[in-house]
Amino acid sequence: MKYLAIIPAYNEGANIYNVVKNIKNSNFEFDIVVINDGSQDNTYSEAKRAGAKVINLSNNLGIGGAVQTGYLYAYNNNYDAAIQIDGDGQHDSKELNKLVEELKKNEADIVIGSRFVEKSEYRPSLFRNIGIKYFSMIVSFLCKMPYYDTTSGYRIVNRKALEYFINYYPQDYPEVETIVYAVKNGLKVKEIMVNMNQRQGGKSSITPLKSLYYMVKVTLALIINPTSKGVLS
Repeated sequence: MKYLAIIPAYNEGANIYNVVKNIKNSNFEFDIVVINDGSQDNTYSEAKRAGAKVINLSNNLGIGGAVQTGYLYAYNNNYDAAIQIDGDGQHDSKELNKLVEELKKNEADIVIGSRFVEKSEYRPSLFRNIGIKYFSMIVSFLCKMPYYDTTSGYRIVNRKALEYFINYYPQDYPEVETIVYAVKNGLKVKEIMVNMNQRQGGKSSITPLKSLYYMVKVTLALIINPTSKGVLS
């Protein structure tokens, strides 16, 4: 089976080299593509130096557009599964095997690496923790089953899920909405416990004000957005 690691990156020059190298040094063989989302720093050169294939986006599309670009690349190049890994070093490459092995059981179409499905040492900031719990409550209600880490971008999807996501993928803060979208369209979504790190360098582009804006926007999308959008016939 062919596996692709997708790394969406915006101004992650301080981290991207180590992220790529850590994936290469993991116990599982992945092809790696960095989606350079209009970065204005040395993300491109550092990703190339680490040995990754890089797709340069001329404009900053945001996390949704960058991830969907990776999914389109995976689908068009006949990958069996694709795993999303953040470019800031938070996602521990030692946990890659855990996600792959869970997907190989064929009990889920999407496997999410969760910080909260079991107790862990990970401690988010107060504001971030409020957002995580808020979205977990909404998603659990809409999906009629519990989900604990709906904002986690550390996730692997099989080819069936790729077929859905190349047709529709939210542009802003997509992790939350895609769980509901997937479940409502019959995909099986499972969480498993993984360890995560704090950001390894650089600065997040999501400020507290942007977080508040995204909370409102995503909430409205979950309530109003028809979940059949983009579904294959």
